Amino acid sequence: MDELTKNIKSMTEDDLLRLDRQLGFALYVSSKEIIRTYKPFLEPLGLTYTGYITMLALLEQDNVTVKSLGERLTLDSGTLTPLLKRLEAQSYITRRRSAEDERTVLISLTDEGRALRADALKIPSQVFGVNEIDPRRVELLIDFLHRLSNHLIEHNPA
Repeated sequence: MDELTKNIKSMTEDDLLRLDRQLGFALYVSSKEIIRTYKPFLEPLGLTYTGYITMLALLEQDNVTVKSLGERLTLDSGTLTPLLKRLEAQSYITRRRSAEDERTVLISLTDEGRALRADALKIPSQVFGVNEIDPRRVELLIDFLHRLSNHLIEHNPA
């Protein structure tokens, strides 16, 4: 029996149901607060947090399909489509139908979109500076959260 299982089995029912003992709740609150921390740095760029991560994904790999971008960001088309329309209206991206398959829409950065890279480079240090978090701990946390997400995806009973 591993340490986590022993720990859970030793908890009382009341301990198991405490809100502050719930992993999902801790991640939910942390996520909301992190996104709120990004907000003042993203507003001058006209970006929401979701817009920001979309632009980061496109800076990593440009000229991608809406489907592959949605998979990369784990966003469904109902969330992604209006976001892409806003980014296009801001002249950060273009959307065009594939010549090979008209059902496929390709997303590409414009020159203005690529120019956001310089501003995007500043944001992580601004966010970490506000929170005064040790960058090594952040890297460890990011690594752990990626491993946790991958584990949950692989073992999701739904």
